[in-house]
Amino acid sequence: MKIKTFKVEQWMNEFENDAVYNLAETCVDSLTLRQLLELAGKDPEEFLAGLADTRLTYSHIYGSPAFLKGISELYRGIRPDQVIPTHGAIGANYQVLMTLIEPGDSMVSVMPTYQQHYSIPESIGAEVNILQLGPENDFLPEVKALRGMVSRRTKLISLNNPNNPSGSLIPVETLEEIVDIARSVDAYILCDEVYRGISDDGSYMPSITDLYEKGISVGSMSKVFSLAGLRMGWIATPCDQAAAACRERRDYDTISCGVLDDLFASVALEARDAIFRRNREIVLKNRKILDDWVSSQEKVHYTKPVAGNTALLYYDYNVPSRELCTKLLRETGVFFTPGECFELENCVRIGYAFDSRTLKEGLEKFGEFLAGLE
Repeated sequence: MKIKTFKVEQWMNEFENDAVYNLAETCVDSLTLRQLLELAGKDPEEFLAGLADTRLTYSHIYGSPAFLKGISELYRGIRPDQVIPTHGAIGANYQVLMTLIEPGDSMVSVMPTYQQHYSIPESIGAEVNILQLGPENDFLPEVKALRGMVSRRTKLISLNNPNNPSGSLIPVETLEEIVDIARSVDAYILCDEVYRGISDDGSYMPSITDLYEKGISVGSMSKVFSLAGLRMGWIATPCDQAAAACRERRDYDTISCGVLDDLFASVALEARDAIFRRNREIVLKNRKILDDWVSSQEKVHYTKPVAGNTALLYYDYNVPSRELCTKLLRETGVFFTPGECFELENCVRIGYAFDSRTLKEGLEKFGEFLAGLE
């Protein structure tokens, strides 16, 4: 199977360790085990000492009851038995696409998005129709354009909500229109929802599974839970047929997730409210820092993110994004992801939900660098 180079992951692999100001980080400021346990109201020393006799076996093949219950409670109407644990969201996306898409199938994927959603189906031999998102529409899908792309051959529509890299959030009314389109051709909707969970006011963020009987949600402990090191993700769907197919394939590429990963993820899910309060404060504070900085720049503009932890910064200089990001890193230590990784140009992706001091100093360095391009 031939597959395109995964641009964003290769970029991170090549340069991330050289960063002084890592403004490409897409997780909310990562938690230590001590911080996690304290947020969960547990004594760290006592809890960790109690793990010494934990048997490192396969444990629960389909996920522990605590993990499945905790994930189901992130949704309305999803039961624990409708949750499938995976090795991160990257494992969940891979499993859904490799299970449901076959050579010759037709599907639609938004772009920009995480490259899995279009490169994996292309490598299988599927026809992938691209629904382009752009600043002229606040990076929201055009329903009319989508309607013109689907047919009776359409097997799946792939969305990313909140969107990575733009930080857009599809309104419920638009999601309902997309569901109507999918239902009219009996297509699945795969929605990558790894940035779902932290709303500005703490209210519930709707999932595709709330709206569609063939909706498939993918999530992760990495982004909004600040626990990327656990490598825990999941598939959640009310569609018994899709769930059964994914579980059958799972024997070939997963078997089970790590017993300690499952355990600590379950602790985090119990402490969800405390973690989300902490992370909401970080996201909102840093989004304001980013917005103030963009407002101060004559040659930088963006579509202000409304959800998630990432945004696209467009610059008014005639420099390819990869060239700019490479030069910026070497000269200042500031690390962005070039727009090229998302099939875009004259922009960079910023992750802004880490510590505020790094964000402020990195943006200041970036501003000085851009001034030197005059």
